[in-house]
Amino acid sequence: MRSAESLRAEADALIEGREPGDVQFDEEGGEGDTLAVERERDLALSAHAQAAVEEIDQALERMKAGTYGVCVVSGKNIPKERLRAIPWAAERVEYKTGGFLRR
Repeated sequence: MRSAESLRAEADALIEGREPGDVQFDEEGGEGDTLAVERERDLALSAHAQAAVEEIDQALERMKAGTYGVCVVSGKNIPKERLRAIPWAAERVEYKTGGFLRR
């Protein structure tokens, strides 16, 4: 959560004091606006961190409900190796990969 909040704060700090449409034309500017690119990166990383927290919270809820380790798509047990690698996994690999292994 701290990581997500920190990245969001960094993204917001990058636009403080700037007018919409401001473009940076200095040595660091290159093509496009460096600050806008950095802000987008920070926002994407923040969203990724927030999504990870939500997946972990969902796994904790499945533990409370007694359904941890059961695929939310198929109802089959998730292999222990997968749960060791990704403890918050909610699906078996064949369902997480979009069905490539089910053919």
